[in-house]
Amino acid sequence: MPHLWAYPARLVTLAFLLQVLVGTSLLMLPASRADGVPADLLVAAFTTVSATCVTGLVTVDTATHWSPFGQVVIMGLIQVGGIGVMTLATLLALKVRGRLGLRTSLAAQADSHSRDLGEVRGVVGRVVGLSLVIEAVVAVALTLRFAFGYGMDPVTAAWHGIFHAVSSFNNAGFALYTDNVIAFVGDIWIIGPLCAAVILGGLGFPVLRELLRGRPVTRWSVHTRLTIWGTSTLFAVGIALFWIFESQPGGTLAGMPPVTQAVGALGGGVFPRTAGFNAVDYAAITDETEAITMVLMFIGGGSAGTAGGIKVTTFLLLAVVIWSEVRGEPDVIVGHRRISNAVQRQALAVSLLAVALVIVSTITLMILTDLPSLDVGFEAVSAFATVGLSTGITAQFPPAGQLLLMVLMFLGRVGPITVASALALNTRHRHYQFPEERPIVG
Repeated sequence: MPHLWAYPARLVTLAFLLQVLVGTSLLMLPASRADGVPADLLVAAFTTVSATCVTGLVTVDTATHWSPFGQVVIMGLIQVGGIGVMTLATLLALKVRGRLGLRTSLAAQADSHSRDLGEVRGVVGRVVGLSLVIEAVVAVALTLRFAFGYGMDPVTAAWHGIFHAVSSFNNAGFALYTDNVIAFVGDIWIIGPLCAAVILGGLGFPVLRELLRGRPVTRWSVHTRLTIWGTSTLFAVGIALFWIFESQPGGTLAGMPPVTQAVGALGGGVFPRTAGFNAVDYAAITDETEAITMVLMFIGGGSAGTAGGIKVTTFLLLAVVIWSEVRGEPDVIVGHRRISNAVQRQALAVSLLAVALVIVSTITLMILTDLPSLDVGFEAVSAFATVGLSTGITAQFPPAGQLLLMVLMFLGRVGPITVASALALNTRHRHYQFPEERPIVG
């Protein structure tokens, strides 16, 4: 056991496994099912992994298969998985012992991407506090809309508001409706708050913290610059292309009023980064939109946030490396800062490993099923990037295929934490702090 505590990356992995075990056990209780019958082991495990890894892929209808108790369990798994198992464990250690031990601090530092070991205690509190504040604001906005716009009673409206606020901020994509949020495709008062929560959760806590400090743009860190500009660009491109392709004859937005198309395109550009809500039927989208969505899902969101993917900072860093190589420049410079070779290698390794994992998984899933190849690839990318978007084929995979999707979700969620931990916590050389450039990946 002492040997285990010396490796925070392993501790994070075990913490996630423990959450999966507890969540599966709770969802298998008769009280978790709407019909009072114990859930199938594979269904409970798949739902738990999806919620814990804040993905959103499901093999059963969340709205009708699970009871209110089961839905509360799912929301709890999303909340714990989104904020981070080690962050909550650190808060528990503070509550019980009143202090942070070195090993617990290191583990929390890996999960929260704190730069200074002494700041971990404050960072953990700010991470949880900021998360709850944002979720509360979004929950109030959604509750008011559900109550006054759709005639829900106050209790139901509040429950739906809270559940979808937690699901959206943590980029999970679980919804309490059989068609997810398709019924609200043109409602900016529903889609808007969901998109805002997805964006804030996907930016990452270090970026949000820096933005809240009110620093001018010229004083932003490299990490914040890459995250903000990269995210803004990808959002704009995603929304525009989604609108163009889906508003054409045969598209899911075709024939709708311009305002409805605009709101639908907003969701189509934001939700793949990596929330998993779907305001349109992804089984009916065009092949062009499906391919673009796969790219957006694979890139993902910001580091140290609730989004998945290889991270927008990793993607942009590789783009800058390529541009510098094309121009024959000896150094890679971002924001007047030289990016070290170690960080460049890390970005390359993360990207290539992700590509290899998705390709191998896609081929394996194609062997296990006769489903369309593009849809199978879409499902694999969605699972790895912990997005949760699907063309509706998740339940059609055989048990072996569903187990592979669970592995993809788990690796997509835990992988970035373990990579960051391995880089930041080099106990052999006693390097307990992140260099300036290092937090921009993973």
